[in-house]
Amino acid sequence: MDSTLLKGLTVLERVASSDEPRGVTELAEELPLTKSNVHRILKTLEAAGYLARDEATRRYTLTLKLWELGSGVVSRMDLRVEAAPYMKRLSELTKESVHLSLLDGNDVIYIDKVDSSEPVQAYSHVGGRAPAHCVATGKALLAWQPASDLEQRSTHLRAFSERTLVDPMRFLAEMEQIRKQGFAVNLGEWRESVWGIAAVIRGARGTVVGAIGISGPHFRIKERGVDTYAGAVMATAADISARLGYHEHLAAKA
Repeated sequence: MDSTLLKGLTVLERVASSDEPRGVTELAEELPLTKSNVHRILKTLEAAGYLARDEATRRYTLTLKLWELGSGVVSRMDLRVEAAPYMKRLSELTKESVHLSLLDGNDVIYIDKVDSSEPVQAYSHVGGRAPAHCVATGKALLAWQPASDLEQRSTHLRAFSERTLVDPMRFLAEMEQIRKQGFAVNLGEWRESVWGIAAVIRGARGTVVGAIGISGPHFRIKERGVDTYAGAVMATAADISARLGYHEHLAAKA
């Protein structure tokens, strides 16, 4: 294993996850690296085009190079392209923000989003992450993971709000319920004021390839009704799945 490469990636990830430019000293204090190591790594990343240095403050920020690399992958995803018009339709129907998500380890990554037209809306951004067991799209995706995987995950659930589900037995029971009813809900488990509803999207062979969901302030979703939203979300997921070539009766025979 190349330790130098790992150190460089660690510094890059820390700068990338920061809301403000970062300096050598503070990064060295946060990471198990010396100031000289951090300085050398930052200069290398700057030379490679991944970071930019402000000459006045001597602090570093991320450039668009990582986005350029990542967008090349995303642009090849049929899911994102095919789902776009259905996401727009769902947002217009529900008046809420719509997310298209993929599962990545313990998180979901938002690969596309349509913002709500309402003045009060849930905050998130394309490329952002959220703990999968706390958000609707993540829970929908988790529900279709192998039983052994869910068993393992159930013992490592972290609380992010008072509503986060961390009890292993309750978590496993909810995963089963999601599979039966066809949709997942988040009732303030990631951000207490935000609720969400989601359903999985399937590819031509029936495998789960992503999830689509809506999110918005709890008072609005509660007033309009979770069941009302759930029907619209599941119908949209089914439409996207069909667009990708999924047909339930054919998948069952495969």
